[in-house]
Amino acid sequence: MKIVKRILKVSLLILLIFIAGFTGLIIYAIASDYKPPEEEILATPENPSVIADSMNLSLLTWNIGYAGLDKDMDFFYDGGTKVRTTEEKCIGNLSGITDFLKKNDSIDFILIQEIDRNSKRSFHIDEYARISEVLKDHNSCFAKNYDVFFVPTPPSEPMGKVLSGITVFSKFTPESSARVSLPGDFGFPTQLFYLDRCFIVNRYKVENGRELVLINTHNEAFDEGGTIRKAQMEKLREFILNEYKSGNYVITGGDWNQYPPDFKPAFNRNKSFTGQIGNFNLVGIESDFMPSDWKWMFDPSSPSVRTLLAAYDPETTPTSTCDAFLTSPNIKSISVKCIQLEFNNSDHNPVIMQVRLDN
Repeated sequence: MKIVKRILKVSLLILLIFIAGFTGLIIYAIASDYKPPEEEILATPENPSVIADSMNLSLLTWNIGYAGLDKDMDFFYDGGTKVRTTEEKCIGNLSGITDFLKKNDSIDFILIQEIDRNSKRSFHIDEYARISEVLKDHNSCFAKNYDVFFVPTPPSEPMGKVLSGITVFSKFTPESSARVSLPGDFGFPTQLFYLDRCFIVNRYKVENGRELVLINTHNEAFDEGGTIRKAQMEKLREFILNEYKSGNYVITGGDWNQYPPDFKPAFNRNKSFTGQIGNFNLVGIESDFMPSDWKWMFDPSSPSVRTLLAAYDPETTPTSTCDAFLTSPNIKSISVKCIQLEFNNSDHNPVIMQVRLDN
C-alpha cells in the first residue's frame, strides 16, 4: 500500500509540474506575443533613386527555406519526420545561397522569403546580415513575420526560438519601405506560436512622376478550409488595384503558396502535383482573381517548389510552382525563368524576371 501511495504522489507531482510548466509557457507566450500594427514604416531613406521610365528591370524571388530545408531534408509540419538539418549542412546551405546571390548581384530587385535572424532551427545565424554582406551594393529592408520565443512543437524535439521574416534588396533606393500585415488568426493558443504573415511595400520614384510599387509577399500555406488564404488574397488584391488606380506601376512577387492561374506544368523530368500532399494543400489562384490585362509571370517548364514528405528525389518527389510575379498592365513582360538548382540548399528554386516600365 505504501508503494502505491508513493507512486500516486510521484505521479501527482509530475502532473502538477507539467500543468505548472504548460501554464507558465502560455502566460509567457501571451506576454511576449508579437502583435504587429496594420502597417509599419521600415525605412524612409534620404536621397531616393529615380528610375528611368523606359528602362529594363530585373527581379528575383526566392524562398530560401531559412537555409535549413536542403535536398536531404523532410519536415514534420509538411508530413515528414525531421525538425532541422545539421549545423554543418545549414552553414553549407547558406554558403550555397549566398554564392548564387553573389553571382546574380546585378539583379535590380531581390525578394527573399524565410530568412532567419535568430532561430534555433538555423542555429541562430543572422542570415539577413550574411546576405547583406554579399549584396552590399543593394539597399535593403527586413520585415518580421515570425517572432516566437519558443515553439513547443513537436513535443519530442521542439522547434524552439524563431525570429524570421522577408526582405527586399534593391539596386535603387526607395522613397519608403513598409510592412503591411496580412489577415490570419489560427485561434488560441496556436496563434501564439505561429507566423504573423505580411508583405513588404517598397515605393520608388519614376522619372515620369509615377511610382513603382514593389511588393514582396509570403502567403499562408497551412490553412484548412482556405478562409485565411482567401482573406489574405482579398487584401492583396485591394491594395494592388488601388495602387494601379493611382497611376502607379505595380509588381508583386514572392511565395504565394498557391499555383498561378492557367498553370499547366511542362516539367521535363520532375513529377508535378497540385492539391493535397501530406499536410500541404496546394490550391490554385482563381483565373478571375485579377482583371484580364494583369500578367502572371512564372515558368511552367521548371518547378519552383518541392514537397517535404521525404528527401528530394528528382524522379519521385512531387514538385510544383507557387513562386511567381504579378505585374500591372502598364508593365511590359520580357522574360521569366525558374532556375533549376535541384533544391540543393532550399525547398524552393529562385525565379528571375525581366520587365520594362511602359508609358
